[in-house]
Amino acid sequence: MRGDSGFPVRIRFSKRGKVRFISHRDVARAFERAFRIEQLPLAFTEGFSPRPKVSFGLALSVGHESEAEYLDVELTEPVDTDALPARLTRVLPEGMPATGAVRLIERAPALQESITEVQYRVATIDGHGRPVPEAVLGAAASGALASEELAVTRIRKGKESVDDLRPALRSIEVGHDGDAPVLDLTLSTQPRGARPREVLDALDRFTAAGGGVGLTEHRVLRTSQWIERGGARLEPLAADAFAPALEASAS
Repeated sequence: MRGDSGFPVRIRFSKRGKVRFISHRDVARAFERAFRIEQLPLAFTEGFSPRPKVSFGLALSVGHESEAEYLDVELTEPVDTDALPARLTRVLPEGMPATGAVRLIERAPALQESITEVQYRVATIDGHGRPVPEAVLGAAASGALASEELAVTRIRKGKESVDDLRPALRSIEVGHDGDAPVLDLTLSTQPRGARPREVLDALDRFTAAGGGVGLTEHRVLRTSQWIERGGARLEPLAADAFAPALEASAS
């Protein structure tokens, strides 16, 4: 979030359970309601229809869960950021707790421009609704990582185009959720990202001897987001956090 004054704050929250089916717009409404209930000193935009100065990070697909969602909000005066997550959690929908908050430096880069990497845990099924065996997932992951190109068809503004997902695919590992095998995906967001659904479409060509098994997402969890800066990999709460010690030393 960009600003010249005020008290910018970054908030981390989760989205688990039934709340995964609400839209990005509904999430924004839920937070605006929570801010009003808690009577936070919100800064507003100017113009005929003032809105709270709130900006979200990368949108999460409806139906996907997450342990690491973020938003930035501009306040007009300081609040206790240590106490803020608990305050918000009690007035947010069930399954969408606030899990962290920090004061930001002034003029912190916007979240959507800053996030460079996201990680997902994907539980899969085949075209018949059956769990995909670990050996099949492992072979598909190895095949994709060994490929120089992973073409996927996308529709933009009503027109079909073919894009290469390989630059966005940083790693694929086969993990476990209990006894069930899952895919752990690490995806780059820049210059162009990829959705888990698209990655599964690309992987499917490496299953069943190239004929595909109808690899489909059963459950998707976004486990983390990262900001890469100066060779360091930073969690978004840490990337642009305000440091009181630095302000004191400069005064």
